[in-house]
Formats: sequence, structure tokens, C-alpha cells
Amino acid sequence: MNILYASSEAVPFIASGGLADVAGSLPAAINAEGHDCRVVIPLYSAIKQELRDSLKYVTEFSVDVAWRKQYCGVFEGTANGVTYYLLDNEYYFSRQGLYGFYDDAERFVFFSKAVLEFINYISFKPDVINTNDWQTALVPVYYNIYYKYRPGYEDIKNVFTIHNIQYQGKYGTELIGEIVDIPLYHSNILEYEGCVNFMKGAIECADKITTVSPSYAKEILYSWYGHGLDKILSEKQYKLCGFLNGIDNNIYNPETDKALYANYSVDNKAGKAICKEKLLEDLGLAPGKEPVIGIVTRFVSHKGIDLIKYVFKDIIDLGYKFVILGSGEAIYENFFKEMMYRYPERVSVTIGFEPELARKIYAGADIFLMPSESEPCGLAQMVALRYGTIPIVRETGGLKDSIVDCGGKNGNGFTFKTYNAHDMLGALIRARGYYDKRMLWGKLVSHGMREDFSWNNSAKLYIGLYSNI
Repeated sequence: MNILYASSEAVPFIASGGLADVAGSLPAAINAEGHDCRVVIPLYSAIKQELRDSLKYVTEFSVDVAWRKQYCGVFEGTANGVTYYLLDNEYYFSRQGLYGFYDDAERFVFFSKAVLEFINYISFKPDVINTNDWQTALVPVYYNIYYKYRPGYEDIKNVFTIHNIQYQGKYGTELIGEIVDIPLYHSNILEYEGCVNFMKGAIECADKITTVSPSYAKEILYSWYGHGLDKILSEKQYKLCGFLNGIDNNIYNPETDKALYANYSVDNKAGKAICKEKLLEDLGLAPGKEPVIGIVTRFVSHKGIDLIKYVFKDIIDLGYKFVILGSGEAIYENFFKEMMYRYPERVSVTIGFEPELARKIYAGADIFLMPSESEPCGLAQMVALRYGTIPIVRETGGLKDSIVDCGGKNGNGFTFKTYNAHDMLGALIRARGYYDKRMLWGKLVSHGMREDFSWNNSAKLYIGLYSNI
């Protein structure tokens, strides 16, 4: 099969979150199964110059954006055995950053149209187009309205993947005529609760809808998680399914990771103790064998930071140390800074995101804490296990699908059900009990490092879905 994977970002070219990791890893795993999956993303000016220099010019054409005609250049590159197409328009994509501009709707209307139009100009006809999140949600809409019956576009199927339903591409209804450019008699495809909703359009028009974990596919049918789209998803759940995301085991490998103080493996974990010792030393924390909690996250409410705030002193009293990396809302940044000031030998906080420090935390911590209110999939818990760091998570979304509590069979972490600070504290108390039994903890770490969260399984599920439609 030929699959075109349309995304607003992809590793190694440009990344702002987990979508880029998926777009950089899943296509390679699909190709390893004997198919031809290619990726198309915008050519942002923020892409590093050495990567831009590796691209070759293919062609150019015009894209209609309402009454305007906009230039689109096509460039081609290869990474990890995957062909990437990057669509160029400096007016829309030569900016500092990827999102958050006043004209984001127009920028991704252009990109969605360009994704379909450029198929005319390359020697690759997809059997399936897999679009992702609101930025590419108009591709199946435009395909159904304008392209379905055009020569060269027959029988293309559309799959739409929801990575985070909170961000839907919601705008005023005036965009239908001014920017989106679809006939008024088709406006019902996009209109939802008094707005234009790009994601709703994809839910209406795609042949299949996927999410990034089986549990998240069920959760978004309810108002608590659905952010207003639960009603339309309930109507369309016959075409909804969830596949758990994976991680690239070559990128996240404690045996070869150059960012670590020492490398190690499941059969020889001596290097992990060195990683812990050096991490504490570099961050100015007191040496010792007490358990270290690692946190690498955005400081926003749905990541469960409020739970940590509520029982922080109780966690310190259990003997834990904290190594924290992240940024976000000022109220949380200020709280963690205060805790570092109050417990200077027990708490380290680094504001921002430093990829090398993140790797050092994954390797040097004993426990990785993710008490999320909601988590569509989450990759950090999988990376933590790969590095032998035991996750403590709330049972939601992909966290529920990837982490099994040690109280049952084949446990690989500690979980709690309700969004409650003392339930989280209970999991930390149980983890401390395990940690103090060194043989038991060692077996748990070894089991976690042997877990397989590679893309191989997920790729087979996506291939099965593509074949089915």
C-alpha cells in the first residue's frame, strides 16, 4: 500500500510535541512491513539549515486560498528510510515558531489544500491519506467536496488521528466564505455549536478515526474528556478506534545514549547507579540512596501538578528527592521554585526544556511521576521504563493502557484511579515500600526494561486498518 502521512510537524525536521515523534517513527515502522509510507509537512523557516540543505527541489504550483492564489514549492528529503515532502510558502511558514499566530486558520487551510494538490505533481498516488489533529483536519473535507471524483484521486481513503482533542481548530463562522472556501450548502460539515470546527469536519468526512490509545478512544465519548466533541463522536463511534503509540527503541536506548553519564543494560545495570549519583551531584542535591522522583513535563493543570502541590511536604517526609524539568503556567513554576528554596538538598527544578537533561533524568531517577488528569497517550512513561525508571501514573488514557500496577500480575509500575492527591500519595507509599526491598525493586526494574513499547505492534494495527478500508 501507498500511505501519505500528513502532519504539521515531524522528527527530525521540526518538533514541538509528541505528534512530531509519531510522524517521525510510525511511517518508518510501516515501511519496515513492506509498504510505502511517506510524510508531508510544512517547510518552516525554523528547520535547521543543515536539514534544509539536504532537501532537493521538486516542483511548484499555485494553491487557491479563497480569492487568493498562493505559491507552493515542493521539496523532498529522506530520513530514517522515509521519504519526506516539505511544502514551502514563506508568507505562511517563515516565522518564529509553529503555531499561535492570528492567521493559523488560513495557514493550515493553505497546507490542507496543498497536501491534496501536490499529489498531482509527484509520482506517488496514495491509497490512504492519514491526517493528524486540527492542522490537517480539512484534508478529508476538501477531498470529499472537491477531489473525490477528479482523475488521479479515485478511491483514496482518509484516516484522521486525534492526538489531543482539546485543540480543535475552532473559529467564527465567517471563515467559511472568507478563508475555508467551501460552498454554503456544505457548511454543515464544519459548523458545530455556533463555530467553525476543523476537527469536527474531519470526524464527519474521514473513513476512519483513530486516537493514540484504546482507553482515550473510549474516554473522548464522554463530556469530561471530549471537550464538546463527545456528542458527534458518539454518533460516529462506528469508525472510531484507538492504537497505543510507541517509542523508537534506537533513539531511547540506555546502552547507546550519549547523553547519559554512563551506559547500561537490563543485564548490567551498574551504569544506572552512576547516572543517579552524577545527576544528584550536578544538580546540587545531597548524595545518598534515597529514592529520586523524576518529573519531565509541561506545567499545566491537566498534567496533575495540583495533586503534587497538595501533598508535596508529605512526599518529602517519605524520604523522596525530586528532580524536575519543565515550564508552563507561572503559578506552577513559582511553586516548584519555592519548594527548591525550601528544600535545597532535596529538590532540583530546571525551568525550560533541555533534551540532554531530560535523558539524564530518565536514567538517573528511580521513579517517574505522571499524575495526569488526562493523557491521550503519553510517551514519557514508556521512555522511563526503557531506562529502568518505574512510573507512577493515574489510570487515564495511554497511561492506563501501558502501565500495570505492581499489585497484580506482570506489574510494571504503580497506578491510582481517582484524580485525588491522597490516592497518588498512597501509590508513592507503596512504591517506597517496594524500593526498600532491594531484590524486589531490582526485579521490577528488570521487568520494566524488558517491556516492548516499540512501534512494531502499533504499525501492524495501522496497516490492518488501512487494509480494511
